[in-house]
Amino acid sequence: MTLLNVKEILQTTFSHEGFLGLQEQVINRIIASEEGHCLVLMPTGGGKSLCYQVPGLCLDGGTLVISPLISLMKDQVDALRNKGVKAAYINSTVSSGKRKSILDEFVYGKIKFLYVTPERFSKEDFRYKIKRASIGLLAIDEAHCISQWGHDFRPDYSRMGEIRELLGSPRTVALTATATEPVQKDIIKNLKLHETQMKIFHQGIKRPNLRLEADEYMSDSEKIDEILRIYKSIQGSGIVYFSLIKTLNYFSEKLDQLKIPHFVYHGKLENNERKRVQNMFMESQSLILATNSFGMGIDKSDIRYVIHGEIPGSLESYYQEIGRSGRDGKDSLCKMLYSQDDLTTHMEFIKWSNPDPSFLKKLHFLLKNKEREVHSFGREYVENQLFYKNRFDFRLDTGLSLFERNHVTSGTLGERNIKVLQEKLPEKLLDLQLYGEKLMSDQKKLLAIVEYFRTEKCRRQEIESYFGFNDEPDCHNCDNC
Repeated sequence: MTLLNVKEILQTTFSHEGFLGLQEQVINRIIASEEGHCLVLMPTGGGKSLCYQVPGLCLDGGTLVISPLISLMKDQVDALRNKGVKAAYINSTVSSGKRKSILDEFVYGKIKFLYVTPERFSKEDFRYKIKRASIGLLAIDEAHCISQWGHDFRPDYSRMGEIRELLGSPRTVALTATATEPVQKDIIKNLKLHETQMKIFHQGIKRPNLRLEADEYMSDSEKIDEILRIYKSIQGSGIVYFSLIKTLNYFSEKLDQLKIPHFVYHGKLENNERKRVQNMFMESQSLILATNSFGMGIDKSDIRYVIHGEIPGSLESYYQEIGRSGRDGKDSLCKMLYSQDDLTTHMEFIKWSNPDPSFLKKLHFLLKNKEREVHSFGREYVENQLFYKNRFDFRLDTGLSLFERNHVTSGTLGERNIKVLQEKLPEKLLDLQLYGEKLMSDQKKLLAIVEYFRTEKCRRQEIESYFGFNDEPDCHNCDNC
């Protein structure tokens, strides 16, 4: 495949005159060899999808895209179909019969791009049939989800190495906006590749149109005043992020009292309501209050400001979330409303989301020896037996994810069909050193947020140095510059 062919596809199929950033280098690497594996780190809105869509059209065989969100894959499939590319997705929104016919079409080469979630590989019938497909390229979107050190770890993503082998170890491109050096190494390791096999392309944190600001606020009323000031002074759509649904609802009530129109989005809303809110936000110039469950896959180019009403838990999360503003290249504001109380909240999150080995032992013993009670009374019974007192205590969910990922259990607690597969816990789940390292990693991520707030140097420099880019010039577009 020549560069001319690649550029012809870029122009005729995608209507782009030229490549952006590192796109051309990535694509040339992929199509040059079956060993053209790439790890691509590009800013949100930097054009990561073209890095696998263009070579996917160049190469023989189909392209299998692992994507974490149903809404994200639907948008990308619709966009490809509008360009005349044969693409489809398989997820829980597709009927059983339709899933079967789509998979058959992909196996027999009638569909060029197939999007699936990693959880789909837990289905035996899917695994059996996908092995028969000729796959020219495996693309893994939001690849930071692979790493236990990543900010949005997904248990089924950790099986990507096994999935690659099941598919015949095709050439692979992993893509993300955020990955520190340890996360990059973990991604490559979990893909069962050596560091010499996978070339890393890192485009850096170059979004010069984003204005970065951070100030400390002593009360919620001060934060509400600042949100109002920004809302009234900047025309266009905006997002205000919160860590806690309780805080989000409180701010929403205050804005209602002030007659400020806005949407609300969080993970406890019904699916239909989340879709309705998302669609209305996408189609309007409006304000939305949201938790971090809102954003991945939101391709709205004209978001003029992103405010963090509560601090995020890591710079990875922060960079992902501010990256949703100003994708049209126009000036946009990213403002962090810092408070010591928010820091305390995240310290609790870290504590409750990291179960120690003794907790895992108790959970394993309970599931193994109290199977009748667990199946009869479900989650509430397990919580009570584990002295579950704090509603922010995520240890049970994390423990169940660890058990599933390490094949300790099958089934789910919610469906009351959970079953213990291993009489003894794997040694790595009882490793105190590994537990301590994970706890320390989460604490360091939170410390990085504090350092970002307190820094007196360029804020973009602070973010870039966190991701391994040192000696970058001042941005001249932050409150410190």
